[in-house]
Amino acid sequence: MAIGSKELASVELDTFENERLFDELKKAKEELFNLRFQSATGQLESHGRLRAVKRDIARIYTVLRERELGIRPTPAPVEAAVKADKAEKKPKKAPKAAESETDAVAEAVETKEA
Repeated sequence: MAIGSKELASVELDTFENERLFDELKKAKEELFNLRFQSATGQLESHGRLRAVKRDIARIYTVLRERELGIRPTPAPVEAAVKADKAEKKPKKAPKAAESETDAVAEAVETKEA
């Protein structure tokens, strides 16, 4: 049984920054208001959607509170993550130094043998 929105799974909420969580919370509250209004006027087609939106709101509040208490880590900003990825992709100069070290070791071995 699918409960809640497919797009607001708790795993996906972990990747959102706090600002985006507040935006999602605002959207969910507006949707809940509209659904309640439809329910009161008898126009609501899917009563299960009310329950799903309420659970989405509760899920967002839970993630925000856990971050506030330090239980759940806040994701790194996107810009910092992109910079970190670029830094990891740059080729390291260590292999060149290693080559010179192996040459030096080989020369030392040759001089000891001679």
